[in-house]
Amino acid sequence: MGGGGSALRVCADHRGGINWLSLSPDGQRLLTGSEDGTARLWSTADGTCCALLQGHESYVTFCQLEDEAAFTCSADCTIRKWDVLTGQCLQVFRGHTSIVNRILVADNQLFSSSYDRTARAWSVDRGQVAREFRGHRNCVLTLAYAGAPCMEEAVAGGLLVTGSTDATAKVWQVASGCCHQTLRGHTGAVLCLVLDAPGHTAFTGSTDATVRAWDILSGQQLRVFREHQGSVICLESFPALGSFPVRWLFASGGQSIGVSASVLPINVQGTFFILTSILAMPHDVWDSSPPIRDQTCVPCHGSVEPQPLDHQQVLIASLETCFQIRHIHRNRVRAVVHT
Repeated sequence: MGGGGSALRVCADHRGGINWLSLSPDGQRLLTGSEDGTARLWSTADGTCCALLQGHESYVTFCQLEDEAAFTCSADCTIRKWDVLTGQCLQVFRGHTSIVNRILVADNQLFSSSYDRTARAWSVDRGQVAREFRGHRNCVLTLAYAGAPCMEEAVAGGLLVTGSTDATAKVWQVASGCCHQTLRGHTGAVLCLVLDAPGHTAFTGSTDATVRAWDILSGQQLRVFREHQGSVICLESFPALGSFPVRWLFASGGQSIGVSASVLPINVQGTFFILTSILAMPHDVWDSSPPIRDQTCVPCHGSVEPQPLDHQQVLIASLETCFQIRHIHRNRVRAVVHT
C-alpha cells in the first residue's frame, strides 16, 4: 500500500528537528518540542503559532499538553510547566542528574524518566519530588501509569511501569516507591510501552524486534508478538471507536534507531488522522548515556491507505519502515502498512 499525500498545513517556525507532538484534549491546539530548545503551541484550525515557550537550556525531548498547562522536559535535566495562554513558565522541576527522557501527567502527579537510571513522581502544584524509583541498571526510556481505580486494593495508590535500556520493564507501587514486579524476557532495550489498565496488561516494544504482553500484577509474560525485523519504537492501543478512516504518517532516520516516537489522533474536518513523529539516533545509543544527537532526521514523505481499527488492536511502529496492526488477544497481524 502507498500513495502520494499532500500537506493540509505546514507549521515551520522551529529552527531544529521536532522531537515530540502533543495534542490538547479538545483537539484545538498542538504542542511541539524541538531540537532548538523551545516548544511551540499551534492552532490546529489554521496552523498559526499561538505561543513560544522558551527557557530550556538544551533540546526538548518530550512534551505533554493539558487543558490549562503545557509540560516539557529537556536534555538540560529539567522539566517545565507553562501557561498555555501567555507562554509563561510557571514551574521548573529540578532533581534529575541527566537527560529527562519522558514525562507523564496524571492524577495531579507528574512522572518522569531519565538517563540517570531513575524515574520520579512530582507534585504538580509544588514542583517537588514526592517519590523516587530506583532499580534499573541503565537509562529509563519510557513510562506509563495505571491509576488507582484500575488497580486492586493491594496497589491502591496506582502503578507506574517503566522501560529501560537494561532490557527490562519494572512495575512500581506509586504510594510506596517499591518495585512490585520486574518484567524480564526482552533481550534488547525496552523502547516503548502501553497499558491496558483495566485488563492489568502492559505491552512492551524492544530493540529485540518483539512486542511482549505482561500481567502487571503477577509479572507473568502473557504472549510474544514476533513479526518485525527491526526495533519496535512505538506502540499505541486504541479503545473502541468504531470504524473511522486512519492515515499513517511517519519519519525515519534510515539506519538509525528512533528513540522518540509519538502517535496521536487528530480530527481535521471530521476525518481522523494519525500523526507520528520519530527522532533518529545512532545505532549504538543503547549502550551509552547520555545519547549522541543525530541532527539529520528526515521529514515525513509517505502516506498509506486508510485502515480501520477496533478496540482489540494495537498499532506497532518499527524501523523496517512499516506499521503492523495486530489483534491483541489472537496475536494475529491484521494489516502491514508499508511506507
